[in-house]
Amino acid sequence: MDIKQLTYFLGIVEEGNITRASKKLHIAQPHLSKQLKLLEAELGVKLMERSTRKIQMTDAGKLLQNRAKQIVELMDVTMKELKDFDEGIKGTLSIGAIASAGALLPERIYRYHQKYPDVNFNIRECHTHEILDLLNNGIVEIGIIRTPFNSEVYESILLPFEPMVAATCTNIFSEEQEESISLNALENKPLLIHSRYETMIIEACHQAGFNPKILGKIDDTKTILLWASKGMGIAIVPKDLIGIIPNINLKHKKINEPSLITRTAVIWKKEQYLSSVTKHFLENFEL
Repeated sequence: MDIKQLTYFLGIVEEGNITRASKKLHIAQPHLSKQLKLLEAELGVKLMERSTRKIQMTDAGKLLQNRAKQIVELMDVTMKELKDFDEGIKGTLSIGAIASAGALLPERIYRYHQKYPDVNFNIRECHTHEILDLLNNGIVEIGIIRTPFNSEVYESILLPFEPMVAATCTNIFSEEQEESISLNALENKPLLIHSRYETMIIEACHQAGFNPKILGKIDDTKTILLWASKGMGIAIVPKDLIGIIPNINLKHKKINEPSLITRTAVIWKKEQYLSSVTKHFLENFEL
């Protein structure tokens, strides 16, 4: 029994038909049938009940299917690790990052490039849900997002806390000399929030004794800030996002509420192979 036979076997299982499997695998049908018979003969068990239209897996076939998937996957990972044995000297670093990560990446990428000049970069700037899709589909190895996220699915390196701020184009706060405001100062004010922080903000307001007046729930921070700059409402965003639009007409104050904080997180899927180029880059974030 070898990897080719297991690959042929899995191809037949996935297609449910030897004829279709032969086309997908680009192998002559008689040869594919012969390989299946040889595999059964070697193992001494019948793996499939075959007919002209479809195949029916036996219990032994189902067991081999599970084991074969693990064996083939392990072989693929091993091959990748061996090809990557140069410890990250060459390769491509693939990252999915939210817009605010622009302040985090340049210096770290520069330092990394100085050490590994032959590594190329593939950086995709997109929304959090798109980054998670890219991670889950193996298109990128690292995601840079905001908390919260599912810690049961992703490993992470958490960066320092950022408070939430209230940003507006007008002086609507009474405490003009203060750098911060209480959460109650936002009662009955039209709020513009990101959907990711909706639950956090609503719960904090309820704890403070009022229902927030949410004018807009928007999935793009730049849009939230632009609306606020036009006087439509007060943007509630993490402090370090205030500067993502240059020269925008906004004044902001920190919200004095311990629960209204967030963090940037560098995440990757648990139990998923990471290339050496990625492992070395993660060292930039370890505190």
